[in-house]
Amino acid sequence: MVSVVGGARQARNVEVGSKLWSLDGTRTVQTTVVGISAVKAREVVDVVTDRVTFTVAPRQELRTTEGWVPAVHAPGTMIAWTHARKLCRERPTIVTGYEFGYLVGATCADGTVGKNYVSLVVNDESFASRYAECLTKATGLSARLEPVTRPSGFLGRDVSGFRVRVVSSYLSDGMRQYVGGDAHHMRQRFPRVVLRDDVTFSGFLDGYVDGDGHRIRKHWAARVVVSGNVPFLRDLAAIIGARFTPNSVPGRASRVYISDQWARRGTFRPEYHPLEPEENTWVEVRDVRLRRAGGTKPFTLYSYRLDPHPGFLVNGHLARQPW
Repeated sequence: MVSVVGGARQARNVEVGSKLWSLDGTRTVQTTVVGISAVKAREVVDVVTDRVTFTVAPRQELRTTEGWVPAVHAPGTMIAWTHARKLCRERPTIVTGYEFGYLVGATCADGTVGKNYVSLVVNDESFASRYAECLTKATGLSARLEPVTRPSGFLGRDVSGFRVRVVSSYLSDGMRQYVGGDAHHMRQRFPRVVLRDDVTFSGFLDGYVDGDGHRIRKHWAARVVVSGNVPFLRDLAAIIGARFTPNSVPGRASRVYISDQWARRGTFRPEYHPLEPEENTWVEVRDVRLRRAGGTKPFTLYSYRLDPHPGFLVNGHLARQPW
């Protein structure tokens, strides 16, 4: 099946002018069919990957980690693939800046990243309001507060709170990518995407402190964050030039103190990391099986001339016509 914008079609049903899905690096893009040709053939190959089995011409080129390879020579290679069900999803424009940093910081501290949603449930209405505002400004997605109740083990009763939740597999995929693939608070890595500039990082600090920290109410202009994720705190401490000694008591959380003057230490170094989630992965070709036409009826194979991208997706796998 060919991945056409709007749904999958059999190769024979693709028309000139049809828009097909393709991959440009790690991003899904659209390309247009400007020409179609069909040939008869006595042989095809069934390509068996980790995801599905699909049928193409033996010389059909597939995108591997080593470049373009004819399908007949693809066994054992890794080929580019994207989830076909995610092709038609909304892709909000993610904008860097203070609000983006705050969104990431608060999510790392108190948020939940689901399969296709991102949410925050807290008791503090002002915190929830700031989170919703930053989420909308950073992504363009509509976010609002919802009153909720949840059980409190400490108080032994239900307490009122506020929830902010947006359904977006694109954003949730991005959040997982930012923290190394696993958004569990105890396993997440430090999201280096917030190191683009000092404004974005400042937003991250404010969001993370609002969730997992507080301002020190003494004669010291500083804030403190508390977490059991030692590698995360160690990376944070190095960025702001703070001392960090993990708690030696098993099961006890550790702390990092964030001085209001941390920027004067000169330890912050901007880094560039993509904001957009990678939409492709690599899957193994487990087998390629030659299949011959039975009887007198041959196979009909279709090829497409495309513009501006030469590749197209077959059951989510990136292919192109041999030149």
